[in-house]
Amino acid sequence: MLKTALRRYINNFKGFRREVWILALITFINRAGTMVLPFLSKYLKENLHFTYGQVGWIMVSFGIGSMLGSWLGGKLSDKIGFYKIMVFSLFTSGILFFVLQYITTFWGLCFGVFAIMSVSDMFRPAMFVSLGVYAKPENRVRALSLIRLAINFGFAAGPMLGGLIILGIGYKGLFWIDGSTCILAILIFAFLVKEKKKIPELHQTSSEPVVVKSIFKDKPFWVFLFISFTSAMLFFQIFTTLPLFHHEHFDLSEFKTGLLISLNGILVFMFEMPLVSLLERKQINRIKIIFFGSFLMAISFYILLMDAWAGILVIGIIIVTFGEIFSFPFSNAFAMGRAPKGQEGRYMALYTMSFSLAHIVSSKLGLEIIGHYGYGTNWFVMGSFGIVAMLFCVWLQRLLRAEKE
Repeated sequence: MLKTALRRYINNFKGFRREVWILALITFINRAGTMVLPFLSKYLKENLHFTYGQVGWIMVSFGIGSMLGSWLGGKLSDKIGFYKIMVFSLFTSGILFFVLQYITTFWGLCFGVFAIMSVSDMFRPAMFVSLGVYAKPENRVRALSLIRLAINFGFAAGPMLGGLIILGIGYKGLFWIDGSTCILAILIFAFLVKEKKKIPELHQTSSEPVVVKSIFKDKPFWVFLFISFTSAMLFFQIFTTLPLFHHEHFDLSEFKTGLLISLNGILVFMFEMPLVSLLERKQINRIKIIFFGSFLMAISFYILLMDAWAGILVIGIIIVTFGEIFSFPFSNAFAMGRAPKGQEGRYMALYTMSFSLAHIVSSKLGLEIIGHYGYGTNWFVMGSFGIVAMLFCVWLQRLLRAEKE
């Protein structure tokens, strides 16, 4: 029985081209080294002694830089090719991480974080576009899940190691490791993967036909972007407000917080690819899957209101992780499938920008609510946003039906 289950799990990983595996490898190396993000709010609050408001504004700078980088990465991918953007982004952001550790003033960190994210997040839309070239059309959704698996497997290792590094040598070590892994990852990519300049037409991974000519007139896509933004805003609470809640409400150490965040990555590693493969085989409507993911995310925050028991943190992480598993792979696939030929970079740029905007709102809104009204109010507000996302899924489904008629 166990042997059969293991064989079925392994079968989900068959059929990918060599380049897709290399993309997954560099993504894992990069994300395993991304140890600064889960502890950034704690670093700013507890080591540099900034106020909640100042931490919020630095995280806003993080998000604005991420939005700019996402837009530039998508636009330049359409113009000069994804390959050059990927190499430039990771190598330069690696150097900038080395510099960031020496900046300790409020305005300096606002500018420094903005600059590093402007460069770093050029990588994301370029990487998504690269899958349109290197992944087989019939494997594209699973290729997206493989990349997400590498991201989450890296996150499973990164925060746990990060907590140990903080306890051992302090926060400075995180910046050195983060920068080094960016440079290592892109060197591997540059040596092992050849550039392909011609971008073939993307296979329609979405069952809905693309009939629009302008991205700004694509109403269903903008409704979808709001759903993606809302889901991402809830997810980013894991890295912004939850680590502070762990420490202030339950007195958890950085290592224990790292373990909890790592649980998210471990669960994604175990369950995402089998679930995605199963749902793809059954051809379940993707918007319905995203609807269910939004529901789980809403529930994960409502249960945090029962904060008398530390075990609720584990339950919350488990539920929000499955919400992520149902939402994000199919959101990626919908965005890619919606993009007309020649506009892949623009569509993926706006998609990744929705995540960047979510990071701005998630951190600033969450920290402001906590500062004025406490953690309980924040969990209620975030859960309610999950319900709003569910309603927008219903609206999107109706728009797509009308589009077919």
